[in-house]
This record gives sequence, structure tokens and C-alpha cells, in this order.
Amino acid sequence: MKRKSSRLRELPLASLPRGSLSQASSLKPQASQGRIRVLGIDPGLRITGFGVIDKTGNTLDYVTSGCIKTPADGGLALRLKTILDGLGEVIAANRPDQVAIEKVFVNSNPQSTLLLGQARGTAICAAVLHDLDVAEYTALQIKQAVTGQGKAAKEQVQDMVKRLLRLAGDPSADAADALACAICHAHGGQGLGKLATAGYRMKRGRLV
Repeated sequence: MKRKSSRLRELPLASLPRGSLSQASSLKPQASQGRIRVLGIDPGLRITGFGVIDKTGNTLDYVTSGCIKTPADGGLALRLKTILDGLGEVIAANRPDQVAIEKVFVNSNPQSTLLLGQARGTAICAAVLHDLDVAEYTALQIKQAVTGQGKAAKEQVQDMVKRLLRLAGDPSADAADALACAICHAHGGQGLGKLATAGYRMKRGRLV
């Protein structure tokens, strides 16, 4: 594999286990049956988050996560190419079995929605070019699956992702959203009944 691109911003090694792309590139899928590697993607034209997890039975294990940042002074075509190339590197390094991506929501700014849709389409193309199946989930489905409520705040999603994957630190917001998407897919888009969250409760906006 080529030298790691500067576009890929990994979470600090001090914060999360197995947090660098260089480490993750050596983690080839195991031959044992029942283990599925899922790549979650949180698409964005400026920042695209990604997160890779392994599912073995009902157990989830963190592999790697990070962000692909596009050049602020680049045109649309260059930004989309950055996303395509960056996700291609992530896929080649980690060899996921399946891909999950968040669906685009329509907001009050049609131009922003259009640009987000183009970033999302590019992310889907990156997966399809590697012959990977792509599942799509709404933000409400992802939040419901991970936290138990569809209107959970980003901080609640980050906290629950940290707990479910037994991380030493909080992932960034974009990486957490991508990991949450992967977790949602790993459990068939189901809610808390499918997740090992028994005993957790909400306190001041955080799961405890």
C-alpha cells in the first residue's frame, strides 16, 4: 500500500486502541466464520468520517476510525476526488466485508443538501468500485439503534459509541457518527434490544 495520505486524519493512539491507519492496515480479516468487518461512513463535503468495526456474534470490536478532510481552497471536483481516493485507501487497508452509510437529510438550504448528496454519492462509488454491498440508514435509525432514542444529541452518540466499543477516549464527532452507522448496521438496524446496553441510563444528556 502507498504511504498514508495526509488527507486521512486518524484519532490519537493515546485516546483509542488500534487508532492509526498504519496499524489498521495490518489487521487483515480473520478466516474464522462468523466475523464480519463493517465500514461505516458519515459523508460530508468538507469532512467525511469513517469507522471500521468487527462483529463476532454479539461482540463488537473497534478496528480504526478517522476523518477525510477535503481542501478548503479546492473546487468541487477536487473535493470529491479527495473523498473517493481517501475512502479507497481506507477500504484497501482494512478490507471490510460490508459498508453502511448515512442517508442524506433535506434541510432548509437546497444547495447544502445538493452538495452533501454529491459527497454521499462519491462515498457510495468508493464502496461499489471495491465490489462491496452498501446499506443505508437515516440519522434517526442510527441514533435509535445506538442510544435508544432517535433525537439523541451528538454527545450522547459519542458517549455510547465509546461504551459499546470499549474505547479509552471519546472519538471525534464525525468519526463517532461513522462508527455509530457501522454499529447500527452490525445489528441489523435494530434498537437497544440488539445491543449490549443493559444497565445504562441517561443522566444530564450522557449515558451512565
